[in-house]
Amino acid sequence: MYVIGDIGNTETKICVYSTQKKIIKKIILKSNLINSQYLKKNLSYILKKKAIKKIIFSSVVPKLFKLIKYFLLKNFKLKVFEIKELNINKLINISVNKNQIGSDRLCNAIGINDNKNNYIIIDFGTATTFDVIIKNKYLGGIIAPGVLLSLNTLVSKASLIPSLKLKKVKNVLGKNTVSAVRSGFYWGYIGLVENIIDKISKHTKKKYKLILTGGYSHLFIKSIKQKARLDKDITMKGLLKITKLL
Repeated sequence: MYVIGDIGNTETKICVYSTQKKIIKKIILKSNLINSQYLKKNLSYILKKKAIKKIIFSSVVPKLFKLIKYFLLKNFKLKVFEIKELNINKLINISVNKNQIGSDRLCNAIGINDNKNNYIIIDFGTATTFDVIIKNKYLGGIIAPGVLLSLNTLVSKASLIPSLKLKKVKNVLGKNTVSAVRSGFYWGYIGLVENIIDKISKHTKKKYKLILTGGYSHLFIKSIKQKARLDKDITMKGLLKITKLL
């Protein structure tokens, strides 16, 4: 069995796969709650397993990776790898300094890479990121403010704006504060996404297939004018490919 995980600022996803690469168990943890006791309680399923062969993570939170690495190393006596410790250039040609790119974004690129098509991956996570892959080459990307992070910042700074949940909206003009904020964020981010896609296409003089992933991607998938595919498991697909390097 393999244990693979994606340590993010908001959530940490840990999956157990069979050696045939079929998912057995998926565990989602709140990153801000992670400590030894929280891990022991929530990873009880994994702790009971003795057939773990490989453990690999992508992480954008170094202190959490260090904590989880120690916890799993103590229980399984297996080395726990972070993807940047491996020669991931065997799976995709990275044309920038990989230490300056989030591990999750590199996993996304590897997860979607098929050596023949051009892709833009748009990840609606804590940040909204755009990553560009041309055939087998990762060119780099763009980082914009995340939808939820921006919304929470606005709510916390503006006393007259109540807490609200972002939703898909049809009308551009809001009739009250809540609907006006929802419209601003929904259509504002669609404008941001479409504008950045257009600029990437003009800059590279290439056409792309679009992949949307991350927490709020399902809200935007059918509203942006370009055809796009939703894939919320792309990071894990990349991690599974990377297990071949161990």
